[in-house]
Order: sequence, then C-alpha cells, then structure tokens
Amino acid sequence: MNPRHLDLDDPDRLYTVTGGRSRVDGDGLDLVTLVIAENDPARGMQSEHVVILRLCRHRPMAVVELSSHLRLPVSVVKILLLDLRDTGHITVRHPTSATATTHLADPETLKQVLVGLQEL
Repeated sequence: MNPRHLDLDDPDRLYTVTGGRSRVDGDGLDLVTLVIAENDPARGMQSEHVVILRLCRHRPMAVVELSSHLRLPVSVVKILLLDLRDTGHITVRHPTSATATTHLADPETLKQVLVGLQEL
C-alpha cells in the first residue's frame, strides 16, 4: 500500500485548516498588509498559526509572503491571520505610500528658508 501524497490544494485540507470558513469580508487585510508577531506560539496551537508566528517573529512580513511560505491561498492565510489577530497574537499594519506620509511644509516657512539661504 502506497501512502497518498498530500495535496496542498486538497479542498478537504483547506476546509480543515480554516475550520470550514471560506470568506473574510471586510477583513481590512490586503496583499501588502504587514504582520507582526506579538508573542511566541502557545502549546496546542494549530501548526499553520505556529509557522506564521515564527515567520513574523523577527521582522514584519506581508500577507502575500506568508501565503508563499505556507504554500496556501491568500484567502486561507487571511482567515488564519484573523484568528491570530482576534486573539492578540499578531498586529497588522498597512504600509503607507510616500505621498501619504509626506507633509508639505508651510509656504511661509519655505519662503523664510529661501531668504535665509540667499543671504548666506
């Protein structure tokens, strides 16, 4: 008897990993959301949760990176991440674009700087 090769895309396995959940509507997670582990894995945790916490222990990791490491669809990884977020094991952070974090200086201040430079 030959052991059956574990098919990572097997619907039964994905059903088991997510506890039967298939959707995460309005989850606030996208492909580039950064995941940060807040603590070490606890005894009895689901193996996928343990892997996520270990991967995010030393540096934030994007959802899409976690999906690649786990070799699971992004939708499944999002469900796992929501479990961890809801229990306080991870925090998530959305990267901001450079334009969103750039604050324009006050025009009057810029004029004063320009005048100061011209006087040098």
